[in-house]
Amino acid sequence: MSAAELLAQWHTYLADERRRSPHTVRAYHTAARRMLDSLGSENWEDVAATNAVTLRRHLAARRAEGLANTSAARELSALKAFIAYARSETGDAEATAPRLRGPRIKKGLPRPVTPDEAINLADTVDASAADDWIGKRDRAVLLLLYGAGLRIAEALSLTGKAVPLGESLQVTGKGGKQRVVPILPLIGDAVADYAKTCPWPIEPKGPLFRGAKGGPLSQGMIQKTTARARRALGLPDTATPHALRHSFATHLLGAGADLRSLQELLGHASLGSTQIYTKVDAATLLDTYRKAHPREKD
Repeated sequence: MSAAELLAQWHTYLADERRRSPHTVRAYHTAARRMLDSLGSENWEDVAATNAVTLRRHLAARRAEGLANTSAARELSALKAFIAYARSETGDAEATAPRLRGPRIKKGLPRPVTPDEAINLADTVDASAADDWIGKRDRAVLLLLYGAGLRIAEALSLTGKAVPLGESLQVTGKGGKQRVVPILPLIGDAVADYAKTCPWPIEPKGPLFRGAKGGPLSQGMIQKTTARARRALGLPDTATPHALRHSFATHLLGAGADLRSLQELLGHASLGSTQIYTKVDAATLLDTYRKAHPREKD
């Protein structure tokens, strides 16, 4: 079997059997191709035999090429999954991968996640879920938090009548206050993918997001899956579901959104609650300045 055939089989497994998102399939396929090139391998046995030392050496070479911590952690997750699959293909009942911890990111003050980190977080909860529909569910929830600025309680209170999502969504926030938020195609597609695979009936008056046993999905479950994903990606403890809403606001403000519009999108009762994001944006700007300005490196 050639390396191309191995990669084709891996791609089919991810896309057809695991039904991962195209973004995840592409990233995992690319990571596997790089490792096969590094190993010079064309059979599952060589991949299955990859140990922690070999994997660490491969990742060290990738880091030397300039791979950032977050991307290195994501590539490690992809390669562990690839090796575990290879071991299952060669008859290893355990089908596990080498134990190797991802890079850690230095902890600092709470900060919003970057757009790439937000998407990686959503894709990682999808790729690491035990069941395909649960992965799609959790990804859809996180994208609603980051892409539409919903509170986690607001996302989980949505009912079946919300689907299919249009270009906007009416949300009921704190104190029963209603607002309308725009919905990006990426979010609409993610919710639609979940709705198509959910094994429980999605009824107009019932919860849109269901737990594994069919009841309403709890906040605690989303928080747990997000915590596992951020550890896999090497993100700080501040990368919580609420941080995604926080990032939505910060990124919009940085892109030129005015405070009044942001207040409406977030559902804040007072402008004072929204003004905190001006401080966060200023802190992010200062951090970028300190890292980039040549005098700061003297």
